[in-house]
Amino acid sequence: MLLSVLQANASVMDVDANLRTIDDAAQRAAQAGAGLLLTPELFPVGYAPLRLHAELDPATLPGIRERLADIARRHSIGLVYSLPALSQQGIGHQQHQAAHDDGAQPAAAGSGWHITATLLDAAGAEILNYAKVHLFGAEEHKAFVAAQEPPAVVDFNGIRTSMLICYDVEFPEAVRAAATRGAELLLVPTALSAGFDNVPQVLIRARALESQLNVAYANHSGHEDVYNFLGGSVVAGPDGSLLAAAGESPTLLFAEVGTDTVKAAREEVPYLRERRPELYKQWDQRN
Repeated sequence: MLLSVLQANASVMDVDANLRTIDDAAQRAAQAGAGLLLTPELFPVGYAPLRLHAELDPATLPGIRERLADIARRHSIGLVYSLPALSQQGIGHQQHQAAHDDGAQPAAAGSGWHITATLLDAAGAEILNYAKVHLFGAEEHKAFVAAQEPPAVVDFNGIRTSMLICYDVEFPEAVRAAATRGAELLLVPTALSAGFDNVPQVLIRARALESQLNVAYANHSGHEDVYNFLGGSVVAGPDGSLLAAAGESPTLLFAEVGTDTVKAAREEVPYLRERRPELYKQWDQRN
């Protein structure tokens, strides 16, 4: 499958502009024959945790999701996007607010947002959802709640596919959790600031190699809110090879990913089969 990765600069709280960027990328990717477009973390609303927490009205989210589904349908391409979503705690808070207030309310302190990613098929149907487990930095911890569910795996265009978000992929345990559930392709929307070059250049390739799967990592570029983003989006193969890489500027990457290279890597060096998780638990208990 030909995979496309969008690296671009979002406008904070300008959903129309950001969706135009995704729409244009989806059109170009589909015309090039790609089966999937991966976009960066929180791209439809821009990456600005505290502003999103204060200003984003949860009542607008279903409409944004439907517009993204329409992009996938119109261009007949799979799409990964990332948005805030109310946690169960947040849903309860919203229902309590609704019982006492006729108007929709922006997210309030304690309302409980997750950062999520959604995989749509080419018909615009949601086939996989994931909520970020590892939050990074003071702003994310103030604005969002860390999730707890492991990454799930689905069949997408014949490839066993899973998702993580940004900081999650820097933990080998998170990637391994996807791999042991059968993932052959890991899709990672991210918002990585400048100065962390070793993440895409070293860690992403290491994660792909040690868990023997394809990893696609889509980052923002440019300046948003108080952040300067690195760019540097990459796609790494299951042997750690670099399949595609971006510089600092907006771009649309393409890489061919599939199952044959995954199977070959796992046969050559059987990391997953020869793990000894029970022994590792014993080691942890000795600390």
